[in-house]
Amino acid sequence: MTARLRILVLFAAAFLSPLSAYAQTLGSGMMGETGVNIPGNTLGNINPYNDVLQKHWLVAGKVMTLRGDPVANAKVEVTPTGAAGEFRTLQTNFQGEFQTEYQLNSEFVKEFSIDLKVTKKGFQRAHALIDFGNSTKTWLIPVTLREPQAEDSGLLSQPDLMSGLTPRLRNLKASDGLSAGSEKDYARGIEEFVDGGRPDRALASFMKVTRRDPSCLLCRTMLALAELDSGDWDGAYRNLADVFNKMQADHSLARPEPYIAVGVMESWRQQYRNAAGFFAEAIKYAPQDSLALQELGRSQLSIQNWGAADEYLAKALAAGAKPEARLLRVEALLGGGQFEAANVEMTRYLNGRDVKKMPIAVRQLWAEVENHKKVEAAYLKAKPKGGRGLDYIHHPPTNLDGLVPATDQKPLEPILDAVGKTVADFFANFPNTSSLEQIHQEKMGKKQKAHATLDQKFRYLCSTPVETFGPTFDEYRSDLLGRQAFPVGLGDGFMLTSGFASAALVFHPMYRSQSDFRYLGRQKVNSRDNYVIAFAQQPARARLNGTFKSGSLSMTTFSQGLAWVDSGTYQITRLRTDLLKPLLEVNLDRVTTDITYAEVRFKGIATGFWLPQEVAVTVDWNGKQLRNEHRYSEFRVFNVEAIEKRGKPKELSQTPK
Repeated sequence: MTARLRILVLFAAAFLSPLSAYAQTLGSGMMGETGVNIPGNTLGNINPYNDVLQKHWLVAGKVMTLRGDPVANAKVEVTPTGAAGEFRTLQTNFQGEFQTEYQLNSEFVKEFSIDLKVTKKGFQRAHALIDFGNSTKTWLIPVTLREPQAEDSGLLSQPDLMSGLTPRLRNLKASDGLSAGSEKDYARGIEEFVDGGRPDRALASFMKVTRRDPSCLLCRTMLALAELDSGDWDGAYRNLADVFNKMQADHSLARPEPYIAVGVMESWRQQYRNAAGFFAEAIKYAPQDSLALQELGRSQLSIQNWGAADEYLAKALAAGAKPEARLLRVEALLGGGQFEAANVEMTRYLNGRDVKKMPIAVRQLWAEVENHKKVEAAYLKAKPKGGRGLDYIHHPPTNLDGLVPATDQKPLEPILDAVGKTVADFFANFPNTSSLEQIHQEKMGKKQKAHATLDQKFRYLCSTPVETFGPTFDEYRSDLLGRQAFPVGLGDGFMLTSGFASAALVFHPMYRSQSDFRYLGRQKVNSRDNYVIAFAQQPARARLNGTFKSGSLSMTTFSQGLAWVDSGTYQITRLRTDLLKPLLEVNLDRVTTDITYAEVRFKGIATGFWLPQEVAVTVDWNGKQLRNEHRYSEFRVFNVEAIEKRGKPKELSQTPK
């Protein structure tokens, strides 16, 4: 599968932003501490230093996180380089800003530069060399503080980025733009940075090279890597941006290393689609670059584009990528439901090593592979009581009144494509909503009559998480006064059910390959023509699942069912799901969920949304039959802050407890 990636062109941001508020130069000739006031002297106050011209440099900046949030109370250390000016310690305000001013004798100080260090607990140290030259123009210095990178973050580590790129840039030649006069300075920088692990001490040497040889783009790339490793995120980004602009102007100068570097930086900012664009540009110039292919695969993995991730990671391994690429491919194969291939790749990765001695991320992925083995084995062995059980794909129901049976399966693919787009658009555009939820719970007796009931009402809040990869919802409940609340009834033998807003995900393009589908035909529903589609999840591939809980016991469930799709709008109007197979271990014979959808329109939003309006859940468990009915009304859009004030419940079940 070939991913279509949009390439983003990065333009250089200004190194420093003018601060007009601080641009005025203070006047000279002010009274100094040694000024003498002589009564009756027509010259007034005499300052013996009035004849010494003072130059003023304002050091002002703003400290922010990778997300652009200001960092308050950060410690800022300013050390003027050379003999000019004293060391100073500052602290950022609530907006992350800092400033100090240096007044220096212009006869002795022609140019001004500083060594800037910024620290705060919970962040990596930031470091930058700022050269004002002989200009007294005021600038705002941007400083980015980064949180420490977790070992199990799933992203390329900074040491791995450095070890992957610096050897390529170690031995530059005249053909790369490195002049004979710069060879010693470049070699000195390599010795400090690459060999000695002292990027701070390499910066001055690399800066000399880039000033002397501005056309050496790989020299500037090495400078950017040293800046990044020393803590100067902003300096590294500026230099890489300059490299990109020059490569865009002359494509014959293009090399993959700058694109890989900034692509990794974008991934650290969790801008995975941006990162993918840079990696794709890198392999345009170096199709067999194993690191670029690996990171392009990783970026696709981060956005759950399983097929593209597998494709690029396989190419990376063929090009000689390190074993980490194989581990990433295991995750991609699992995500795409290719269990057997994932098992093979995991075996190759371990290569006889004891998994118990592996890092926790490896052990967790191995456990997921093993869990798929167990799930598949359990479902293969499970047999319904009393002979053949439900099988919507191979033995669909025959009691659908008015169904016009399908004569072939040719319409299936275009129907699935259309309904998949509808479902994807729904999850992409759905606003945070609230509704009135009425829950009617029943314990059924003989002849399907309820012998005990319980009724409850809640404000049901459904929101889309801010940081998530893939479609999903969070749901919360409050009482009618707005206080956090939870359904009750477990202690009295009733069951709790929830999670219906996500039921249509089985048709989402991201998950479609993990189920089997069959087109059954057409049926009229409320005078509207509907397609009827049968589906059944594949346990070995499915990334969606339900959960059945009883006490401390928790069991994974998979579903099969029927969907009614409006033939004009491709909206799902009704969805019925059943267990794929009974869970004999816990005597769970049946879980049937029947969802009726209706269009809801919100004030200020042109598009309507088809939401569950009535839901019925029937469970046969351990010789008992339980039934819950949910009704939703009074839909409204709400601000997500309302959820945060109420707090999040400790646990929310997605299927019957």
